[in-house]
Amino acid sequence: MKLFNTLSGKKEEFVPIHENEVNMYVCGPTVYNFFHIGNARPFIIFDTLRRYLEYIGYKVNYVQNFTDIDDKIINKAKEEHSTAKAVSDKYIEEYFKDAKGLGIKKATVHPRVSECIDDIIALIKDLEKNGFAYNVDGNVYYRVSKFKDYGKLSKKPIDELMSGSRVDISDEKESPLDFALWKKQKEESEIAFDSPWGKGRPGWHIECSAMSRKYLGDTIDIHGGGEDLIFPHHENEIAQSEGANGKEFVHYFVHNGYININNEKMSKSKGNFFMVRDIAKDFDLEVVRLFMLSAHYKTPVNFSFDILKQTESGLKRLYNTKENLEYMLKNAKSEELKEDEKEFVSSLPKYRQEFKDAMEDDINTANAVSTIYELSKDINSNINENSSKEMIKAAYDMYMELNTVLGLLQKEKEEEILEDEILALIEQRQQARKDKDFALADKIRDDLLKRGIVLKDTREGVKWEKVK
Repeated sequence: MKLFNTLSGKKEEFVPIHENEVNMYVCGPTVYNFFHIGNARPFIIFDTLRRYLEYIGYKVNYVQNFTDIDDKIINKAKEEHSTAKAVSDKYIEEYFKDAKGLGIKKATVHPRVSECIDDIIALIKDLEKNGFAYNVDGNVYYRVSKFKDYGKLSKKPIDELMSGSRVDISDEKESPLDFALWKKQKEESEIAFDSPWGKGRPGWHIECSAMSRKYLGDTIDIHGGGEDLIFPHHENEIAQSEGANGKEFVHYFVHNGYININNEKMSKSKGNFFMVRDIAKDFDLEVVRLFMLSAHYKTPVNFSFDILKQTESGLKRLYNTKENLEYMLKNAKSEELKEDEKEFVSSLPKYRQEFKDAMEDDINTANAVSTIYELSKDINSNINENSSKEMIKAAYDMYMELNTVLGLLQKEKEEEILEDEILALIEQRQQARKDKDFALADKIRDDLLKRGIVLKDTREGVKWEKVK
């Protein structure tokens, strides 16, 4: 398997540190709002890489953090007359709702910055001891000039980084490129933690270095994120982790490309800034997942509702193949494979090989998706109601095996569970009405309504439907 490593600037054979195990860290969201379509791309891409690694036999320790201490969260709390914790708790819960819609599995660990303060302080103390950090009146900064490899990820010389740096310039810093590891508390109402340097809170970059070290060790296999994180975030993580631990931080840095909206860069000022939650009003989020996987992760992609419409049609075709196979499996007239079916069944493994070849060539999901469409077409041309159960099952198993690796065609299972649950609640409501417990009956109805389930009392009994 080959991955494009941003560190080396080329595709490299993937060789994990431990033979059957992969340690992988992916930058998660700052939880002050719903996440947008740009955030969705790395979440989907690295979820798919994780799924593939598990598919080929690795145990994947997958860490994705939540930044729950940040100026944006503090400002949101002020706007909503709430607390930073209440804001971050709310949007972490909302993250999981949208992530589920996109088919994203939960990470092995989802650490929060607020839960790792001791680990962050320990890392900063190691940097101080090694001469990489200095304290100025309660603000602690990283001394970039001390780290000779600074710029090795972004491939820019120090002078160029200095002139283009987005880091705030402060008179108290030794260099404009030095960045904050610990920020002292400015006012009493501001969220703050005790530290050897006084009350304050961590800088943005230090959190990922500390959480990665805590859950995955000093050196990890893969670090993922969007292209926009290469500098300064990931560059600074390298400086912090290697300065503190004295070891290589990451073997493979993998970064996905940008998303444009209707051929323009996404920005709030242009009004082309889409939250995933907003898109869910018009499209099942599995359509968004298929859209993201239909291009190579490194190429920029153009997002538009017209393209989503086309992707939606493609997803429906894939589901139709699945549903037709399931129907024919239930209604097959013969069990055993017929002589004229053997050639088709023996040709099925070629699709697995094509799929694996695509995924092992730097996670080429675009070619993997094309393989699935080809398999779907082949199935529809060769299988009908007269096919044997053995032939149908062989095709179904291969089809679902490949789709599952990409996190596609998984919705029906959830819908079946949901339907059983709804029917049980309707029965409970009917019993409550018989018992004249109208408060419980109304509560069940209202709870279902919050989930988009509308109950209708008809002559034939209670009917339900899902509304957007």
